[in-house]
Amino acid sequence: MFSKACEYGIRATVLIAQHSLNGERVGLKVIAKEIASPEAFTAKILQTLSRNKIVSSIKGPRGGFEIPIVNMENLRLYQIVKAIDGEELMEECGLGLKACNPEKPCPIHHQFKDIRTNLVKMLRETTVHDLAIGMKDGATFLKV
Repeated sequence: MFSKACEYGIRATVLIAQHSLNGERVGLKVIAKEIASPEAFTAKILQTLSRNKIVSSIKGPRGGFEIPIVNMENLRLYQIVKAIDGEELMEECGLGLKACNPEKPCPIHHQFKDIRTNLVKMLRETTVHDLAIGMKDGATFLKV
């Protein structure tokens, strides 16, 4: 459903948030390793996240990526998906047809509409803070 870049972007954001809860910044190499993403690809994703003010990039020897706690409490998964994949995912036909609409629905139009509605609801309601807390508490994991 999400692009590979978006999957990595969500993982990276949650990882950065988890480190930020501990008052730490995390560097590119650690992020790429922890989310199992190629370093160059991760750098491009982080650049997009930084440009969209989802993560903060600090340069220098004590630099790295961080998300202030106040920001992560208001940061929703929807914002990450929108920054990387755009809003088309929330509107496109489940089969990728251009002419699919309620008047001329594709074979899965009505079922996919319900799935898409629930997905958008989850993305709009889920905060990065909640996900980072789940990881910090050991309830959820990025690597198994």
